[in-house]
Amino acid sequence: MKKIEAVIFDWAGTTVDFGCFAPVNVFIDIFKDAGIEVTMAEAREPMGMLKIDHIRAMLSMPRIACLWEEENGKPFTETDVERLYSKFEPALLQSLAHFTDPIAGVVETVKELRANGLKIGSTTGYTSTMMDIVVPLAKEKGYTPDCYFTADDTDSYGRPYPFMIFKNLQALKVSSVKNVVKVGDTISDMKEGAQAGVWTVGVIVGSSEMGLSANEFNKLSGEEQQREMARTKEAFISAGADFTIETMTELPSLIETINLQGSGKEREAIEK
Repeated sequence: MKKIEAVIFDWAGTTVDFGCFAPVNVFIDIFKDAGIEVTMAEAREPMGMLKIDHIRAMLSMPRIACLWEEENGKPFTETDVERLYSKFEPALLQSLAHFTDPIAGVVETVKELRANGLKIGSTTGYTSTMMDIVVPLAKEKGYTPDCYFTADDTDSYGRPYPFMIFKNLQALKVSSVKNVVKVGDTISDMKEGAQAGVWTVGVIVGSSEMGLSANEFNKLSGEEQQREMARTKEAFISAGADFTIETMTELPSLIETINLQGSGKEREAIEK
């Protein structure tokens, strides 16, 4: 039986930017500037998608669509999507450098995975222009994958399409989707991994799906933390995750479990 050869990570909320706050704050601001007050939950729901697709998904939400029509006298159009995105991108680029700190445990975990012979790939909902800011700053702070791909590399087909994962597999020369683990922090990540046919893992603490800053999470009681983690785990499993981990430090042992117990149809026999 072949063993896991590569791990493909998401970026914001998974390896950097605890809670994935860089984009969510900008989504809220651009809608507010357009006269629409959106909630944090609405801004986070499509997280992980290509950012223009994220805006389109938000405008398609029934409540926001209704508010937009009331504010503008007509349903949103593709021109509206592009106009909002034209506000989003420069605002995010201006603040993105402040959200590139690796999440606790990531640098050490990646080092351990590499020591075990694994290759490290990555996919993202950011564009190549955004990654030109994130990648070098994360590298300075100790985190760098072997490769990364954005939807700019796949004709703008971002998550939940699996094509960025396939680009990683080709670049890393991985023999089979059965020998790959995808790790992410959003529903879109889980769908991307499931549709690519790779092992899919949701990381809970620090995730966009949980939606809490490190300070907010640490202020919760033990019972409240467990409740938030259980809610996030259920969301990942429902979206197609094979497994969840609370923090990145659990990933090497999970990979050992996958290697020991098999692949393909044997997935169903492994407890999530």
